[in-house]
Amino acid sequence: MGRGKIEIKRIENTTSRQVTFCKRRNGLLKKAYELSVLCDAEIALVVFSARGRLYEYSNNSVRSTIERYKKACSNNSNSSSAVEINSHQYYQQEAAKLRHQIQILQNANRHLMGESLSNLSVKELKQLENRLERGITRIRSKKHEQLFAEIDYMQKREADLQNDNMYLRAKIAESERAQQASMVSGGAELDTLPTFDSRNYYHVNMLEAASHHYSQHQDQPTLHLGYEIKANQGSKNLL
Repeated sequence: MGRGKIEIKRIENTTSRQVTFCKRRNGLLKKAYELSVLCDAEIALVVFSARGRLYEYSNNSVRSTIERYKKACSNNSNSSSAVEINSHQYYQQEAAKLRHQIQILQNANRHLMGESLSNLSVKELKQLENRLERGITRIRSKKHEQLFAEIDYMQKREADLQNDNMYLRAKIAESERAQQASMVSGGAELDTLPTFDSRNYYHVNMLEAASHHYSQHQDQPTLHLGYEIKANQGSKNLL
C-alpha cells in the first residue's frame, strides 16, 4: 500500500521532526547528485538545520557556483532594467500616438458640428460636406427602415385585432341566438297550458245550473204524486 498524502506543516514533536529532517535531507542530497550526473548540471546545495548545522553538496564548488549565481543575477538585473527602459519608451510613444488620434477625432467632431471651420480650405470643406451628405443619407435610410418595420408591426397588430373582433362578434351572435331559442321554447310551453276563457266558464256554469233546476222540477211531481197516492190509501183505509 502506498503512503497517504500528508499535510505540509511544521511537525510539533521534536523527535519526529528530527527524524523527518534526516530522511528528507538525505533524499534531497541524493536527488541533487542524480541531477548533476544525469543532466550534467552545475549544482550547489546548502542546507542549515534547526540547530545551525551546515549540510552542503556541489559537483564543482559551492563558492564558484555562488559567484556564478551573483554574476547571472547582475546580468539579469541589467537586462531587466534595459527592458524596463525600452518598455517605458514604447508606452510613451503609444500614449503620444493615442493623444494625437484623440485630437484628430475631436477636431473632426467639431467640424461636423459646424465649429472651427475657419482653418479649413475649400477642398477640406468640400470633403466635410460630402461626409455630411453621406451621413444624412445613411440616417434617412435607417429612419425609413425603422418606420417600415413599425408599419409592418402595426398592420400585423391591426389584423390580429380584427380577428379578435370577428371572434367576439361571433360569440355575441351565438349567445343572442341561444337566448332567443330559450325564449321561444319557453313561449311554446306556455301555449300548451289550458287557457282561461270567461265566456266558456259562465256558459258551462249556466248550463249546469239549468240542468240542476230542471231536475228539481221533475222530482217535485213525483213527490206530489206519491203524497197523493199515500193520501188516497189512507182514505180508503178509513172507509
